[in-house]
Amino acid sequence: MRLLLLFYPWLELLSLIQLGIETRAMVPLLWVLAMFMLGGALLKRVGAASVLRLREAQQGGVLQQSLFLDDLAVAVAALLLIIPGLFSDFFAVVVLIGPLRRFLARLVMGGVASQSDASSWYGPSSAHANGAKPESSEVLEGIYEDISQDAEQANVSSQLRDDPRYDP
Repeated sequence: MRLLLLFYPWLELLSLIQLGIETRAMVPLLWVLAMFMLGGALLKRVGAASVLRLREAQQGGVLQQSLFLDDLAVAVAALLLIIPGLFSDFFAVVVLIGPLRRFLARLVMGGVASQSDASSWYGPSSAHANGAKPESSEVLEGIYEDISQDAEQANVSSQLRDDPRYDP
């Protein structure tokens, strides 16, 4: 990972140099400038839309997580467009394509969901371990009477009756 972070700027620079070699020297400069402006405009638009959507959600009392995730993905794509280079622009386009973004999110979130499953943290419960169905959420109504004290008193009185020293 460190090696990738070390070589990534050099790969971006190499891609822009190669673009300049294949075309003219002005093309990479215009490409970087255009992508920088496009990324800035996209970031400004998604920022304003997110604030407006958050305000509406706050007034309505309903938050839609998927909308905020989409806004976050577009903001990440805008930041990738601002970074000069062809590789970051390619990744930005991948993030901007909705179905591909959702597919990648399912891949990433599926791995996170399986890691954060409570049963994997605490182990299987005894009810589930032997194959029994989980308890239902039915509420049984009735009268509860604590008979533990009565049973103890009956047990003590029977022991006292059996004791030859006991004389009632």
